Amino acid sequence: MNKINVAIIDEHPVLKSAFMSLLSDAKEIEVIESANNVNTLLEKMLHLPSTFLHVLIYNIYSPSDIEIENIRRLKKAYGRIPVLVIAMYYNELFILKSIKAGAKGILSDRTSRDEIVQAIYTMRNGYEYLGKTITGVVLNSYLNRSGLNGNAKENLSQLSSREIEVLTLYCEGHSNQEIADKLFISIRTVETHKTNIMKKINLRSSVDLVKFAIRNNLIEV
Repeated sequence: MNKINVAIIDEHPVLKSAFMSLLSDAKEIEVIESANNVNTLLEKMLHLPSTFLHVLIYNIYSPSDIEIENIRRLKKAYGRIPVLVIAMYYNELFILKSIKAGAKGILSDRTSRDEIVQAIYTMRNGYEYLGKTITGVVLNSYLNRSGLNGNAKENLSQLSSREIEVLTLYCEGHSNQEIADKLFISIRTVETHKTNIMKKINLRSSVDLVKFAIRNNLIEV
């Protein structure tokens, strides 16, 4: 398997080194560049072709408009490279702003090393990734705001039974690998099903998928 090249932005040098060490034993992942801030990384990346980098990890310690603007800058500079945000403090507004600014993945700082690796693999394959903690924050806020009850329904006729199975498992927090194992299909088939689901019901993000599942009582919250 070809290496997945990643770059890391972390304003704390010690924590950045610890994070790089965390990924060092993932054989398919290689940290090719790191920086303390966005400006420094953009300067360092000038001598590298954009195709050389596969995932950009941005560790954020405080949710602010400055950080949102930095995500936009990274998206503008390297539009094809997915940005994975790992946030220490976050709320629904920051999460949604990050997605709108161009982040393709968001994890909390409480995430496990395995979930970070899973997020990198998923984003390398062109898909979004929201950590379980992040999804929970959005769901709780959404439910409190909407006042939904268990009777809310939407038409599921556009989806096949297999697509509904994949959607349900995904929204329950299972990884692509876990879904593939449970349904005895390949990871690529899982990803294809998720893409088809979003196209059929005109959804744009993983958050929208989870909201759709709630409205149709496919998952319990």
